[in-house]
Amino acid sequence: MCQHDLQVSLGFTDQKVPVGTHMCLIFTKDEERKESLLKFLLSGLESRERMACFSSKMDEDSLRIFFKDHQISYDERKQTGAISLSDTSEVYFQDNEFDPDRMIHMLTQFYDDALEMGFPASRIIGEMSPEVETVKGGERLLEYECKISMLLRDHPITSVCQYDANSFDGATLMEVLKVHPQMIVNGAVMNNPFFIEPEEYLRGC
Repeated sequence: MCQHDLQVSLGFTDQKVPVGTHMCLIFTKDEERKESLLKFLLSGLESRERMACFSSKMDEDSLRIFFKDHQISYDERKQTGAISLSDTSEVYFQDNEFDPDRMIHMLTQFYDDALEMGFPASRIIGEMSPEVETVKGGERLLEYECKISMLLRDHPITSVCQYDANSFDGATLMEVLKVHPQMIVNGAVMNNPFFIEPEEYLRGC
């Protein structure tokens, strides 16, 4: 089976989506962010996928407790490379700079390594920090999201991008919606009516 034909569960909805789906979750309550993150990771572990989580609001002890309740050892899966947890700032803002090209290279390597390690699929969930609006290169955020959509055509990493509606203004969030093919609304994945194909969006920048 071609990997693009593989359907995966996200954990927080009964729906299955094709691997490589690029989704945006704009949340207003932190409970929604946390619940979707934990269920997304649990679903990935249960299906033996490789996962990365970029979050400044999650810690390894919380993951250990959560996965133990589901008879999964976080530390064992971490040792096999099945899961990694990184602070948002350390991933996105190395040397206090946001560099989309560096991020795309990192995601490409993550996908290639997952295949070499024998994982059937890979997924990433990342929480974007409002810090992006103050660091060098932060104005390239939407370029980055467009490049993710293009990357996933050949490197199908199932991806959820989390944005806090209380930390970004409405105009920014509207642009964020335009660069995500799917969005998560009330726990369901929906085709995004605001989506603009990345090549078209970038031409207008």
